Amino acid sequence: MDSVEKGAATSVSNPRGRPSRGRPPKLQRNSRGGQGRGVEKPPHLAALILARGGSKGIPLKNIKHLAGVPLIGWVLRAALDSGVFQSVWVSTDHDEIENVAKQFGAQVHRRSSEVSKDSSTSLDAIIEFLNYHNEVDIIGNIQATSPCLHPTDLQKVAEMIREEGYDSVFSVVRRHQFRWGEIQKGVREMTEPLNLNPAKRPRRQDWDGELYENGSFYFAKRHLIEMGYLQGGKMAYYEMRAEHSVDIDVDIDWPIAEQRVLRFGYFGKEKLKEIKLFVCNIDGCLTNGHIYVSGDQKEIISYDVKDAIGISLLKKSGIEVRLISERACSKQTLSSLKLDCKMEVNVPDKLAVLDEWRKEMGLCWKEVAYLGNEVSDEECLKKVGLSGVPADACAAAQKAVGYICKCNGGRGALREFAEHIFLLMEKVINSCQK
Repeated sequence: MDSVEKGAATSVSNPRGRPSRGRPPKLQRNSRGGQGRGVEKPPHLAALILARGGSKGIPLKNIKHLAGVPLIGWVLRAALDSGVFQSVWVSTDHDEIENVAKQFGAQVHRRSSEVSKDSSTSLDAIIEFLNYHNEVDIIGNIQATSPCLHPTDLQKVAEMIREEGYDSVFSVVRRHQFRWGEIQKGVREMTEPLNLNPAKRPRRQDWDGELYENGSFYFAKRHLIEMGYLQGGKMAYYEMRAEHSVDIDVDIDWPIAEQRVLRFGYFGKEKLKEIKLFVCNIDGCLTNGHIYVSGDQKEIISYDVKDAIGISLLKKSGIEVRLISERACSKQTLSSLKLDCKMEVNVPDKLAVLDEWRKEMGLCWKEVAYLGNEVSDEECLKKVGLSGVPADACAAAQKAVGYICKCNGGRGALREFAEHIFLLMEKVINSCQK
């Protein structure tokens, strides 16, 4: 939960978005009734994700890559694709978080130092944000550490607020856990059951369980927040599915979270398709980009055995693997690697070759995966269904992809991306069987 997630503020007059010192002034709201203009404007619903740079646990956790995507990117994708928000904001005090937020299409507010402390609360952040944004009527405070959030959840909550007249709605999850009274150390007392009769322990299927806040989101109308409440007025909860209720802050560690996200996360508006063609840039992906020249002027390159195994596994699963390079590589040298893959070198336009291969196999773009690392790979990365880059890829390539590997090029990135493809293909198969 975000009771300790820290606050947000911005200055709209500063071109860098830096707040001036001191508490922002309380702004007078404009009338939303459209008096004298005929039509009343719909209430402005804004998504607000609080992403402070400081973290006592994982440094810059909010942009640490989870399953190849910055953590905050998962909720931003869900918020933007839901289509229910007039604006989507990230409030931060850190330049790198600001850059990631803009990359995903969110607007950014720079919070003041006053609400960037460990003692600051989410409510402090939201109130300060509203003081700068007179146009906002309803806040959807979404927690960055809930990566399995789906747009459908947000759409249903927006309907509860706009159509059913609720003043506040918050997310919960149903849990079947028996609670017992705590005993202080050194005190000789017996614990007492809090929500069960030990003599008649119910089976899970015979017990409805209990509802717990999962911290994924808190929607509230402006007047409630200005009174100091995130929950109040005509109030309701929204029950999320247990598999979508992932809170990295509280009850789950990173490797487990990655598996949960790959299985239950939201990957975009278009459904995933089974990958039939995998194309990899040779230089900087299959290899580390280093070229050695022997005394007789022969080119020598190296690759990681793990990546060769990755290619073999892809081919065994029925995926065609091809290699590409804009450099005039020696095909004799590449053939000595014994990877048994079709390859094209000295390619000035990689997208044209990739499109030719796609058409040759009768595939749509969603059935193609591409691993690249350079500016020359950018258009290919944007076009395909699954795109990845090594950890040391150039900035332009990183901005164009859906998965950023932990491994560097020539050091296991290909194998890692292959494993990512296998996990997503398992998701495709499971969805087809339902």
